[in-house]
Amino acid sequence: MRTLAIEASTYSGSVAVIRDGEVVCERETAMRGEREERLMPAVADALKDAGLRPSEIERVVCGAGPGSFTSLRIAGAIAKGLALSAAAPLHPVSSLFLVVAGARPPLSPGRYVAASDAMRGDVFAAVFSVMDAAIVEEGTVTLVPKADLPAFARQHAAHLVGPNETAALHPHARGAAALGTLAPWPAAADLASWEPDYGRLAEAQVRWEATHGRALTPR
Repeated sequence: MRTLAIEASTYSGSVAVIRDGEVVCERETAMRGEREERLMPAVADALKDAGLRPSEIERVVCGAGPGSFTSLRIAGAIAKGLALSAAAPLHPVSSLFLVVAGARPPLSPGRYVAASDAMRGDVFAAVFSVMDAAIVEEGTVTLVPKADLPAFARQHAAHLVGPNETAALHPHARGAAALGTLAPWPAAADLASWEPDYGRLAEAQVRWEATHGRALTPR
């Protein structure tokens, strides 16, 4: 199977081309502070280096968040567009899973809390057990105050990993190579309705609702 994986839940985006569970090409790019969008060119470069035309993609994986509203929307739009044009299924996967599964060198067996910035003094956190033959997410993503994150990790007897932690690991698209071996394949998404899991409302929406005293959209 020829798989294209895209991840952009933080300010660092990544792309990986995977054949039968093996990463054959990968790219990274900044998602912030650039004058033009850089993720789609990174996708094009990765496909070219892998000798793969967009129409030959058989499966698309997209980091589904939680994370940066703008970056996730860009990645989601690219993933849906490529999946639609190639008539390929789109499989959303937790971006926190891609922190753990995409680590290089691979993480040693143990328990880990993968954490990423949620803004407003909070972090998104999820607990994973890494074993020789499996990566298992324990529970669901939790919103934790940054100040409480070390205690959260101690509570779960886990090591902290993430973009802003001492073990500085960003979510990476190459972690999708673990799907089907170390973790089950997530269900394919409905391309017409799927949206990334932003984890919380965008900053602009929060400010608008605070100013106007009502919800911007029904929820």
